[in-house]
Amino acid sequence: MPLSDRNYMRPSPPPDRRPVRYGGFSLNPVLVLIVINFVFYVATFINSGLIANLGVVPALFTERPWTVLTAMFVHIGFLHILFNMITLYFFGRAIYQLVGSNKFLLVYFVGGIVGNLLYVLLGKDYSIAIGASGAVYALAGALVVMMPRLPVRVYFIIPMPLWAVVLIFFVVWSFIPGVAWQAHIGGLVVGLVAGYFFRRKTRYIYYR
Repeated sequence: MPLSDRNYMRPSPPPDRRPVRYGGFSLNPVLVLIVINFVFYVATFINSGLIANLGVVPALFTERPWTVLTAMFVHIGFLHILFNMITLYFFGRAIYQLVGSNKFLLVYFVGGIVGNLLYVLLGKDYSIAIGASGAVYALAGALVVMMPRLPVRVYFIIPMPLWAVVLIFFVVWSFIPGVAWQAHIGGLVVGLVAGYFFRRKTRYIYYR
């Protein structure tokens, strides 16, 4: 019997890439997250005091543990949210197409939360961490393990393999003063681990 005819060597079925449906409407999780982020951005633009209440402050974490989640949706400055959302769109769309909506959302939220928890442990007591960078780095980490040689055009001009893009931007952005490098590391590690398991499971399904 050829290997391809054995149950445990059959290629795994494609993930469910159908958008989530509610009441007859199709929701793309990547676009939904982008919209939510912009809604939070408008809210904090109108009331800047929300930033301090929704962001992660290490010294106040025990009083406001929910901020490890809410901080993922808060950005300060239009360029901050713009670059994060552009990255979320391209990396998120690729991961969503590869593994489906459930796993995409799992990587996004676990990466963002772990990144913020690492900031709680290593950040300055009364500093504030905000932004989706940890979650976005998780998506990048997962994708770079699954498709390291994926061609990417940096700024739509410079062609580079994905692994080089992630490495360069991780190093550059993580050492800019004021950037929460702790969240970047936490998210990236989550993504790399998730990508390792996704890459194994997308090849074959093992029956016992």
